[in-house]
Amino acid sequence: MTNLLLVGLGGAAGAVLRYTIGLAVGVHLFPYATLIINIAGSMLIGAFWAGCSGHEWFEQWGRLLLVTGVLGGFTTFSAFSLEAIHLLQEGRVLMAFVYVLGTLVACLAGCWLGYRWLA
Repeated sequence: MTNLLLVGLGGAAGAVLRYTIGLAVGVHLFPYATLIINIAGSMLIGAFWAGCSGHEWFEQWGRLLLVTGVLGGFTTFSAFSLEAIHLLQEGRVLMAFVYVLGTLVACLAGCWLGYRWLA
């Protein structure tokens, strides 16, 4: 039961943070908020994994709260997928390609940077 509570509390915090960033960035022709959130989330997951793995608190409760909960609620790859489909449906094929490729490359780079930052 404690594990479910950790994931649920973290997920709620991550979702609220994602929503707040979305409001701050606003709506544009390009889904900047989702891109920023996915890059930041990828960087944070790399940093948490590199900097905290092996620590007792992280293994006992930190991974569930921070990685599964907060970052699981924060990152938005489901929203990313839907937005890419919408761009394709609107006939904006080049924009969809740039969005998908840019997100993939930037998030992998963010994860690597976050990992290297604390490794």
